Amino acid sequence: MSGANVETKTFYMTSSTGKLGLVQVIYSDVLGIRTTAQFNCKIIDATTATPELWCSDNLDNVKFSADKQGFSATGVSMEISEDGSNYRIKGSVNRACIVDITFKRSTEGFVAGKDGITSFGTDPAKPWGRMYHKFWPRCEVTGSFITQKGEVDFGGKGAFIHCLQGMKPHFAAARWNFATFHSPSYSAILMEFTTPPSYGESVMVVGGITSASEVLVAGPQPAVVHNTTAPDSDNEWPEPKNTTFSWKGLDKEGKEVKATLGGDIGKRMDRVDVMGEMPKFVKNIVAGVANTKPYIYQYCPKMTLKLEVDGKVIEEEGQLFMEATFIS
Repeated sequence: MSGANVETKTFYMTSSTGKLGLVQVIYSDVLGIRTTAQFNCKIIDATTATPELWCSDNLDNVKFSADKQGFSATGVSMEISEDGSNYRIKGSVNRACIVDITFKRSTEGFVAGKDGITSFGTDPAKPWGRMYHKFWPRCEVTGSFITQKGEVDFGGKGAFIHCLQGMKPHFAAARWNFATFHSPSYSAILMEFTTPPSYGESVMVVGGITSASEVLVAGPQPAVVHNTTAPDSDNEWPEPKNTTFSWKGLDKEGKEVKATLGGDIGKRMDRVDVMGEMPKFVKNIVAGVANTKPYIYQYCPKMTLKLEVDGKVIEEEGQLFMEATFIS
């Protein structure tokens, strides 16, 4: 991809001890002239919906493996196994949070459509912007973060998303919704973005439902619904209070699969000022656009997945991590 490009690999963790975590590598490139890389990690106490630690560090001496799936920098490495089934992420760039985590796929990964690419432009053969997304919806996680307060064990479940954004971020979407959910027997993941008015405020949704060992359904999904909202007093964004995420499709045997996660999402766990976390040169691009004031609202309620497979209804409680992002 040429132009303004941002690549992210994000690993979401739901531990068996009630902690949620995130590890993320961001690589940004504008016209091949200026590149930056960041390593982010976060720890959340899901029982109190409280962020416990956030570290975001610029990286030096960035290198990629020959297949572009592995990544290294001073104090950071991200390696994929030869069979492509697991990632190991290690980070010691910030002594406040030393990371050593392994993600192993429990199910197959998936992309939406033929290749996971969303194209922007009037000529499909020559798009001026593209995005790519790949999902590992359910993984077994081992390892820990070592913080100044001690070791945090992240043994449990996880999800991984690889994203390539070949365009300026505020052109790609005006709003995003995201959810990842894990229960003992099932996982669910969903990502939705709404294009800016210049692209008709089109809504694109992709997601999937898995059992403990296989993907039940994956692909385009129904739109996310914010059933009730309240304006954020600091910026007037309509902060969600009650939401519904939905999935539907056919499993590999042709049986109809439907699922929902819905209800009150509880207190906001965090509100992230995106402008405060962007690489400086990307921030300068976005800052010049009128009415751009991006914030990410994060929540982590317990919720019950209501799943129906070929008419059989199953309900199972689990842990949800969700984000609602407003850009412009």
